[in-house]
Amino acid sequence: MSINRRRFIQIAAASSASLLMAGPAFAASHVRWSGFAMGAGASLTIAGLPEQEAQPLMAAARAEIERMETLFSLYRPDSEIARLNRDGRLAMPSQEMVALLSIVGTVHEATDGLFDPTVQPVWSLLAQTGGRPDRVALDAALGKVGWQDVRIGSDEIAFARDGMALTLNGIAQGYATDRVAALLKSAGLANVLVSVGEISALGEREPGQPWRVGLAEAGDSEAEETLALTDMAVATSAPKGTSFDESGAVGHILHPKRGPVAGQWWRISVIHSSAAIADGLSTGFALLPAKGLAAALAKTGGRAIAVDRLGARTALSG
Repeated sequence: MSINRRRFIQIAAASSASLLMAGPAFAASHVRWSGFAMGAGASLTIAGLPEQEAQPLMAAARAEIERMETLFSLYRPDSEIARLNRDGRLAMPSQEMVALLSIVGTVHEATDGLFDPTVQPVWSLLAQTGGRPDRVALDAALGKVGWQDVRIGSDEIAFARDGMALTLNGIAQGYATDRVAALLKSAGLANVLVSVGEISALGEREPGQPWRVGLAEAGDSEAEETLALTDMAVATSAPKGTSFDESGAVGHILHPKRGPVAGQWWRISVIHSSAAIADGLSTGFALLPAKGLAAALAKTGGRAIAVDRLGARTALSG
């Protein structure tokens, strides 16, 4: 069973459709690639650069995405996270793995522990049982959860207890987005839209015009809401975006102490300078009430747009 939390919620670059209608001269100033990476749709748009100059940078960005896959993909048996989960320890982890786990710690603390990537044993159990495990099995899986029992060092990452495992699916896409954006910025690019599951907008789509990013349910032709972004990132989560059961009742964003729960929010988006932090926060925020969102944003900065199950919209900022 393959579950991807982005199948229901789509963060669509609203500017992409407008490029197709803007005429040859304008379209020629944007070079775009789209594909699939890190378990989600991916795209890169470079503004103001001829295609022959943009293509080598596109290739370098795609190579960086591939490298992130070799570190963080649960579906690659030789990835760093797969080896850590299999062996309970990972000797000489990459700098990127250590850096990402440091960000995990920041988001874990800001969300009062609700963002906890050690829920992987519970996730695996729910996937195996169609979201309907017996109580004994669920309690056993929950007993393997606990971020405090992950030992992180530059020479080794290890679990303190047997049976523990990590999933970084709630933050690795944002981290990969940040890495690609930083790579292109270091190459001298000032105006880029990067989407590797989450979106980072550098500079402008054209002089005086920010990038416009639409928040929409997958399959919708029009965005429910459009954001204007300049040098910011956005990430979105939806607790019922994908479910473990056919009825759609058992959502995939899991409480570290209770497992599957009915959250308050239908969809929640976080805007932050870091796509990784936005990604992790949007996951943890799916389990927090509005008061908790405000407290977390006061620690991390950024802002959030939350839509509850009745369609009411709440906007908060740190």
